[in-house]
Amino acid sequence: MTPSANDNVPRLMAPKEAALATSLSRTLLALMADAGEFPAPVRLGERRVAYVRAEVNAWIDQRIGSRQARAA
Repeated sequence: MTPSANDNVPRLMAPKEAALATSLSRTLLALMADAGEFPAPVRLGERRVAYVRAEVNAWIDQRIGSRQARAA
């Protein structure tokens, strides 16, 4: 396993943090994940979920990349 660039960054992010990172609501992220349009959350307990930070960041990068591809 290769160490990440910043070992202080948690691998998981709370729904609130994912919402802030994407500027979308937590409710919309959950609906999009159910529809397969956003990374599925990891269930941590009966009432707790989190998103994998790398998957959320990759989803954001993909959105940015698709914007640049359309502009070209």
